[in-house]
Parts: sequence; structure tokens; C-alpha cells
Amino acid sequence: MTPSTYDVIVVGARCAGAATAMLMARQGARVLLIDSARRGSDTMSTHALMRGAVMLLQRWGLAEELRAAGTPQVRRTSFLYGRAAFDIDIKPEHGVEALMAPRRYLLDAALAAAAERAGAVVRFETSCAGLLRDASGRVCGARLAGKDGAAQDVSAGLVIGADGKRSRVARLAGAEVTRQAHSTVACAYQYVTGLPQDGYRWHFEEGAAGGLIPTNGDGTCAFLALPQSRAAELRQSALPELAATSLPQLAEDTAGARAAEAPVVFAGLPGYFRRCAGPGWALVGDASWFRDPITAHGITDAFRDAELLAGAVMAGGLDRYEAQRDALSGPIFEISDRIASFEWSLAELADLHKQLNRDMKANQAWIAEGAARQPLQCRVA
Repeated sequence: MTPSTYDVIVVGARCAGAATAMLMARQGARVLLIDSARRGSDTMSTHALMRGAVMLLQRWGLAEELRAAGTPQVRRTSFLYGRAAFDIDIKPEHGVEALMAPRRYLLDAALAAAAERAGAVVRFETSCAGLLRDASGRVCGARLAGKDGAAQDVSAGLVIGADGKRSRVARLAGAEVTRQAHSTVACAYQYVTGLPQDGYRWHFEEGAAGGLIPTNGDGTCAFLALPQSRAAELRQSALPELAATSLPQLAEDTAGARAAEAPVVFAGLPGYFRRCAGPGWALVGDASWFRDPITAHGITDAFRDAELLAGAVMAGGLDRYEAQRDALSGPIFEISDRIASFEWSLAELADLHKQLNRDMKANQAWIAEGAARQPLQCRVA
């Protein structure tokens, strides 16, 4: 039986939630981490890790575990604007010599296991059915529901929603949207085999984008992004057929690939910021804010925000969390929205990517500075 009182309940045990639970448990907080999915379940995403994410995995002591699982080490990234290719070697920086894109069933499981090793109680197939509030209206816990439907009220000084774009915690807490993007893409993702694993390859034509991301099991995550108005085409046509007409260079690069799994279609969702903290509650990951997946920065952002939120809670400064999130996230949010509009020429897109690189480096600098921060004791108000 799960105890009925914790310092923190984290709802959602994937990248953002499991990382947040791990960090807080390592600093002495009594943490309950729950997820409605089964332990070890998979999910699809544009799961290329950028340098900031690898920096944090190394700091957390998890990078080597993922390398040992056979995750390809990416030492080159290529940008293909039509037929013009720009190959960039990954140079050692901030202690990172290679990038990687582990399958989500490996990455998420490694984070949840690390949270358990740190002392967090982890319960899968358990959902948040409601939030508990005290007489003042402050959130003071959650009502949990197991797979058998049995409910249990659990008290906590803080409930953290890490339960994705359609976050129930955000809805129950009344976390309003404070900023909205204008554009979104529709994407089809598919794992394939039979391709050379020669780094990240990002393909662009006017009106289309796509990429190849090497991952575990000699697999590659291939994806094609189109304006949201063409989402129906992604559902009705095979990815190779659409690539042949919309992104010919990607079609050539994937010639001979064998489908390893059925495609998954993301129909599009404009990005947003939500109010991410209030009396007794906070949000992290896609529950907190979401940028279009066309810039492939989501997991890196989730890891960074896990550090940001855990540090704010431990320091008793949750009131500063939202402002810090906005300062770090705003530039990448804006660039993602502009790229997702497809209202650019290839030359203009190359300039947007240069600006995105500068914004990413600013985030990496913040992460690097975090290595000097001293561990704090739990201060959940």
C-alpha cells in the first residue's frame, strides 16, 4: 500500500516527470511518481537529443547506461536545403562529444528507474483522478485511481503535472494558457531499418520538412512534416509516397528502407505556454509549455525544465519558476513557430536555423552553469 503522505506527487513518468522526481528524491524529498501507462511502454516522438539533453544525462549519471544499450552515437548533423547539403561535425563541447536519440522505452525507463533508486515510490497504471484542496483552496494532494478503479487520497505539499499536452493536472488546477503560437505542422513518424546510420539528417523544401534520426536496434526514425492543412494526406498515404512528391531528397535517402513499425501521425497542435505554478501545484514538460516538434527540441527542453523546477522547489522559490521558464524558452518557442509556418524561402530558413543555434547555445550555457550550483535540501512550502 502506498503511504498517504508525501512531499511531492509527480503525475507522469516520462521524460519531464521521471527526471523531476529523480532530482527531487536525490535531494531528500519524499516523492511519489505515478503514470497511467504500463511500465516500459513506448511512445513516439522526434526524440533526437540535443547537446543540452546529453549534458544533463551525463550529469545525472545515465548517459553511459543508454550508450551501453546500443544507442548510436551521433557525431554529424546534416542540413539539406533542397539539394544543397551542409554537414556539420559534432565538436566536443561542455563535455559532450556525441549526441544520441535513444528509443523512448529505454530513455523513459532509465529515468523512472533512477527515480526509484533515489528513493521515489513509482506506481504505473495509476492515474490522477482529482486534486485535493485545503480550506484555503490550496492544492494539498491528489486522488489516485489504480487500474482496478480503486481510489486513494494521498496528501502532498506539492502536486506536479508532467502529464503531457492535454494535462489533467493543468485542467484541474485551472492553469490558463498565457501565450499561444500561430502555426503548427502535421507529422508522420515511422521506424525503419536498412539505412546507414550516419548522423542526424534534416531535410527541407519549401512547404515540407523531414528527417532521419538513428536510434537503437539498427533503426532510424524517419519523419515527414507538412502544413497542418495537409494532415489528411499523412493519414491516407504512405510516407515514401509523400516524400517522393514533397521532399525528393528524403525519398532518395530512404530508398530501400524497410518499415519496422506502423507509422504514427501527429495531426498538429499550436504551441502554448500555460501558467505553470500556483498554490500547491506546478507543471513541467509539455504540460507546462509546448513548442512545435519541427525543431526537435522537446526532450532537451523537458530535461532542462526538470532541473529548473526541482531547483526552484528545493530553494523555496517556486514563485520564480515561471519567469525563468519563459526567459529560457521564449526564443526557441518563437523560432519554432516561425519555422512551423512554412512561410520562408530556403535561404531564410537557413538564417532561422542559425538563430535557433544561438538560442540553443544560450540554454546550454545555463545548463553548464548549473553544474556549479550546490545541492539543496527539500523546501516544499
